[in-house]
Amino acid sequence: MSGGIWELRRDEITGWWSATVVDREFEPQRFNEARTPGAREEGCTNCTHADAAAVTRRVLRQGAFHSVGTRMDSAAGESGFLTLSDVDRAGSWSTLIAPGGEHGELDEVPVAMVSAFLMAIRDHLRSARDLGATAYIQYVRNAGGQAGAMTDHLCFDAYDLPQVPHRLAEEIGGAARLSIRAGGCAYCHLIADESHGGRRMLHRDPFGLVVAPFASRSAFETWIIPNGHGADFADTDAATINGFASTLQTAVRALRAIGMPPYNLMLHTAPLRERVDGTYHWHWELHPRLRPIGGLELASGIPVVPISPEAAVAELRRALA
Repeated sequence: MSGGIWELRRDEITGWWSATVVDREFEPQRFNEARTPGAREEGCTNCTHADAAAVTRRVLRQGAFHSVGTRMDSAAGESGFLTLSDVDRAGSWSTLIAPGGEHGELDEVPVAMVSAFLMAIRDHLRSARDLGATAYIQYVRNAGGQAGAMTDHLCFDAYDLPQVPHRLAEEIGGAARLSIRAGGCAYCHLIADESHGGRRMLHRDPFGLVVAPFASRSAFETWIIPNGHGADFADTDAATINGFASTLQTAVRALRAIGMPPYNLMLHTAPLRERVDGTYHWHWELHPRLRPIGGLELASGIPVVPISPEAAVAELRRALA
């Protein structure tokens, strides 16, 4: 029998709400979303550009992003934050690609390769921060056609944005407000709370915590948070990255409990031009893509989650047992 009781849950950091179904038993077939291949031309272009043994960067478009602001700004000829001289320094769309022929999943490759991806991401962020020409670089991994992947080649996309994404700005502001009210870092408090028998904790190791957020925005959503406090992924040392790579693999591996569906994996880190060291905490978010967006979500802006994070974690633990 279908459920019909939704809990309206509020994210304590951003203040955003989600609607979570809490009176429905877990039905595996409802979440068995077969991943469709990434749309790609004949052969694999990434394999053509890849190094034989190392993670490499492939620039897909320079100057891909440029802000025109509002309708009125555009009509007035305001071209946004980037000038022509900035185009070669900012606004690019690039991808980090695994060695040629690597079309496996993130949890199937050696942990050293995951470390190599993370090190390349860190170094890119450092260079962009030193250059000072842009506001934020958004790193994502799109797995499966439903998640926006254009190829099945193992890769991470980098979007060089001239402004700080709204979601991240809400996190930074909310974390700062919580820090003033309660003291300390909101994410460090979350780690401490969930580490003591939390119902939403999926995994804990010396480097990080994998946890389902209380007000999840998608079914089986998890956050992968480093144990040590740090706002900017660009400041992460090699030892932490090498250990955290295994934590990240574990979070992805847990999705095998529901058939390794399409997903988006995204890095949330400090903006390039802002210092939020005391209040923010970099982390990765993992969002399986298991259902289309419904009318209520479009109308209200409230995500509808068809399984509670507590029940989702209980199922994901099967893959890690």
